[in-house]
Amino acid sequence: MIDPQISEWISQIIRWTHVITAIAWIGSSFYFIHLDLSLKKREDLPEGVGGEAWQVHGGGFYNMRKYLVAPPELPKELTWFKWESYSTWISGFFLIVWVYYLQADLYTIDPAVRALTTWQAAAIGIGGIALSWLVYEGLCRSPLGRSGLLLGAVLFAYILLAAYAFTQVFNGRAAFLHTGAMIATWMSASVFFVIIPNQKKVVATLLAGQTPDPKLGKEAKLRSTHNNYLTLPVIFLMLSNHYPLAWSSAYSVGIIGLIVIAGAAIRHFFNSQHAGKDSPWWTWALAALCIWAAIWLSIIGKPGNANTAQAPSSAAPEVVTASFDEAVLAIQSRCSMCHAAEPVWDGITIAPKGVRLDTPEEIERHREIIRVQSVLTHAMPPNNITEMTLDERRAVATWLAARDTATH
Repeated sequence: MIDPQISEWISQIIRWTHVITAIAWIGSSFYFIHLDLSLKKREDLPEGVGGEAWQVHGGGFYNMRKYLVAPPELPKELTWFKWESYSTWISGFFLIVWVYYLQADLYTIDPAVRALTTWQAAAIGIGGIALSWLVYEGLCRSPLGRSGLLLGAVLFAYILLAAYAFTQVFNGRAAFLHTGAMIATWMSASVFFVIIPNQKKVVATLLAGQTPDPKLGKEAKLRSTHNNYLTLPVIFLMLSNHYPLAWSSAYSVGIIGLIVIAGAAIRHFFNSQHAGKDSPWWTWALAALCIWAAIWLSIIGKPGNANTAQAPSSAAPEVVTASFDEAVLAIQSRCSMCHAAEPVWDGITIAPKGVRLDTPEEIERHREIIRVQSVLTHAMPPNNITEMTLDERRAVATWLAARDTATH
């Protein structure tokens, strides 16, 4: 058994590493997309050069040129942009194992959805992600791969299908996370299995004095395009575990679909800008519409709509005192074993996020957090591990509603 303090540090270091490597991967990806789209064709360029771009950064000037195939002579040293991708996926895999599998009872398994053991949750998660790569690879290599739009539509439908499948076995938080991990695996595996190997084949062919197969470049370009348009949705899904309004909604799959569309629309705008084309401002309207629709779905689909009761707007101020006592009892009996000055829950040594709920004063101070986490979304207690009843949630909701009335 690892000391919980050491465990907490391991979790933070893995997450830190994952964020750093993700920044490096996304940053280099966005940079080269911008560079590729901003290249200008000039008459005085050497043969084989498709375009160039002049850039300034840090007080220096840079002249970037892109060869359509390769230069007449390859330099002795080439920088391969691949380790950012690999490091991001590897650190992400360790993070999902550390948090969502080794602590599956808290973050992955919801008995109300599916009563799983820890090893079953891990097997489903890893197996589902691995299977999705095989499906993605098969779709890309099928005749669908000849039509970018048709393939994109099929992949979009597959993402929604996979997200729905994850919601049938995991809690909402884990379902969102695994959907994001699935897409991220497509992206990194494309670099490992397609983009870099194809580039190496091109280099080897050139060194042998032969002409590379154009198909290799087309295959790599297809995967690179997918990576470009899927980056923003993946980031949203990875961050969503901190924001339960999205993943706890009854319409969480629809929210995922809307975010995928919004993220792709935003990327399309910047791609067009970098290429010097007309600015498709309609993409921002589409993205805004999708995001507002996602917010609406999160509100109408939140657990609190069906399972908690709000106090009538005419509640008198004195109701606040009476219902507050009931709310305090419910919160202290279901939440303060973790959210306390000295937590008694096994494996927790410090109140999560510094939120203490062991005194009436602390409960009052954190009322808005309680509203979101325990009334509107039922995200806490995690997986309802302390068996907070609907009556107890109603007591908390009644206190909050009555307090709002008294305040206004």
